[in-house]
Amino acid sequence: MSQTQKTFYITTTLPYVNADPHIGFAMEIIRADVIARYKKSLGYDVFFNTGTDEHGLKLFETAKEKKMDIMDFLNEVSSTYKNLLVDLNISRDVHFIRTTDEHHKKSAQALWKRVKDNGYIYKKNYQTKYCVGCEENKTDSELVDGKCPLHPNRELEIIDEENYFFKLSALADDLFTLFESNPKLVIPETRLNEMKEFVRRGLEDFSISRLKSKMPWGIDVPDDTEHVMYVWFDALTNYISTLGWPENENDDGKNGTDNGDFNKYWVTGSPVQYCGKDNTRFQSITWQSMLLAAKLPTTHSIIINGWITGEGGVKMSKSLGNTINPSEVAKEYGADALRFFVTKELQPFEDSPFAINKFKEVYNAHLANGIGNLVSRTMKMATSYEAKLSEEDIKAVHLSVDILNGTENKDVENFRLDLYVQEIFDEFTKLDQFIQEEQPFKKFKVNPEEARNDLVYIQKQLLTGVYKLSVVMPETSKVVVDCIVNHKMPEAPLFLRKD
Repeated sequence: MSQTQKTFYITTTLPYVNADPHIGFAMEIIRADVIARYKKSLGYDVFFNTGTDEHGLKLFETAKEKKMDIMDFLNEVSSTYKNLLVDLNISRDVHFIRTTDEHHKKSAQALWKRVKDNGYIYKKNYQTKYCVGCEENKTDSELVDGKCPLHPNRELEIIDEENYFFKLSALADDLFTLFESNPKLVIPETRLNEMKEFVRRGLEDFSISRLKSKMPWGIDVPDDTEHVMYVWFDALTNYISTLGWPENENDDGKNGTDNGDFNKYWVTGSPVQYCGKDNTRFQSITWQSMLLAAKLPTTHSIIINGWITGEGGVKMSKSLGNTINPSEVAKEYGADALRFFVTKELQPFEDSPFAINKFKEVYNAHLANGIGNLVSRTMKMATSYEAKLSEEDIKAVHLSVDILNGTENKDVENFRLDLYVQEIFDEFTKLDQFIQEEQPFKKFKVNPEEARNDLVYIQKQLLTGVYKLSVVMPETSKVVVDCIVNHKMPEAPLFLRKD
């Protein structure tokens, strides 16, 4: 990397591997992948992180229920998340971290030590109600009929023991200052305002350890092997452990070294984190306070996705068993079809329903009968009437596309991928209308030169659109670019209608 090349860091949350992947995580990683591809197209050196969260009571219980060795269980489920990356055509250079990796364990312990040395960790006795499904303490005001509203089918655990606590209350002013100084820390603004209000109401210290005798599956607390770390304290550290922290904290990557990832991407790479709205507090308050306590740079932006809902508007979740398998959808309809749907059709920040019937309807309308039909019609006419783009035409189109000429796109910069894709498909609709109105296939009989000019125009506009679409639908874009540049029909229909 040249010393002047811009860097960028983006990460998903790490899904908890108590079950196979569901459509909510697929949405999150697809959106993050679109941003990663977009930044690469602008010339950034990008570090894209994902992985699996593999500690905690819920996983320990699940492995016991299945009568499996805990690591055998984790290896099996984690592999499904790795396979999902292939099924969804996620960038091949994505970094995949597991919280059971030896380096991550050491990194989490190093962060604990630093936070403790800075005076933000202490020990005390306490009693609380604990939701294993959320891996989170619950107050009475958060419960509905004595149950967690997100996991009503699980009994709450009653914890009564001596634990280590994180002194969150001491960081309230620092957190509020952070929120005020960086209006893009939490996106959308409504979520940022929620977090400001949460801080205003007062912050309470929270437990960050469990007795190993009661919960043996976790990372040992430094200098106290009777305790393991609270799963969130452990898991959140992955965002910097994946960058080689703390070993390379003071390595800037200069002088021939290649170990400056922490400074290159976290310190100067404007780190962006995607998460679901149920993760908002952990990412924007818990994680940021941990970084502040360790005197490390905080995140630049946390993008909050809404939930994907099923029938009756109920959140899809592994715990409730109402999920859709994204790999199955991608294998039947194609990865690009699912990538298109979650970027264009699902709300970027609010809840959105996902039903296979709706997915199929959108697939047929916009893909099979939309871009698929447009490409087929265009290339059939272009090859039949010898209307081929020149090298100058192709170069001019390439230079006109913002993400290819180094110009930022405002919609993508604001994480409005829905608007970005909508604009591209609006242009495809206009091309369909142009073909219907100008009818170059008829015009060719009376004015072949004008007909060829029309077809050159159509191909240039189509090429412009698919270049822009490459970050969302990379395989479709690749095929269409190949057809236009090499003046040929697609070898097979881009999208077969599903009835």
